[in-house]
Amino acid sequence: MTMKTTSLPSGEAVPVFGLGTWKMGEDPRAAAAEADALRLGLDLGASLIDTAEMYGNAEAVVGEAIAGRRDGVFIVSKVLPSNASRSGTIAACERSLKRLATDRIDLYLLHWRGGTPLGETVEAFETLKAAGKIRHWGVSNFDTDDMEELFALSAGDGCQTNQVLYNLSRRGPEFDLLPWCRQRGMPVMAYSPVEQGRLARSAKLGAIAARHGATPAQIALAWAMAQPGTIAIPKASSPQHVRQNIAALDIDLTSGDLAELDRAFAPPARKKPLEMI
Repeated sequence: MTMKTTSLPSGEAVPVFGLGTWKMGEDPRAAAAEADALRLGLDLGASLIDTAEMYGNAEAVVGEAIAGRRDGVFIVSKVLPSNASRSGTIAACERSLKRLATDRIDLYLLHWRGGTPLGETVEAFETLKAAGKIRHWGVSNFDTDDMEELFALSAGDGCQTNQVLYNLSRRGPEFDLLPWCRQRGMPVMAYSPVEQGRLARSAKLGAIAARHGATPAQIALAWAMAQPGTIAIPKASSPQHVRQNIAALDIDLTSGDLAELDRAFAPPARKKPLEMI
């Protein structure tokens, strides 16, 4: 397995595959096993972990998993829009740092837009960056008009990524959002790249999976990572699932495979509102 990378606008290389943590830590009895799964992912070269303050105790699970190896991990976390004022963002970041047991977050995102003016949140991000609390910042669930508004702000073009719902069955961002980001050298992080497991059961992926000796879920992940400037962040809380997900990095989809996937999951022919889950 070779870990492929893409670049942030800052020039820093980041993996195109990350470890998702949504709902981790919700069951204390499973937390140790979840941390072990993250450690396995790190051992196998998946050095990017995505989490958020909204994910309950997931940040604490991440903190346990990265203990003793922090310098080899790229941590992404998120602030809730209800906390996204100038002072609220800074306070939320401090709480996340404590749960993560680290002195810095590599990429800190606004989870989605709320009532706070974007300028306030950007100012807070820049303050945190200057203080060394975060290294980069970005956004999540922003559509093209949101990105335009963001980039019109002072320091708004410091945004390093946009994390959105994007997979074979949710291709709406391809119409204008993904091209907009690519024109600016900004990778998109694709959350739920297997559509919360639904694509793993899709008969439409069966024939391609059989040709590659793979599973439908692995084909869905390989497709996401084959899209230029796209980082896939599936969740896996068991060793077997982690290994299966990471194995998708070794799948090279052919032009014929991609054409077949386009027929099965048609690209958007018009603008659609950005979807969220």
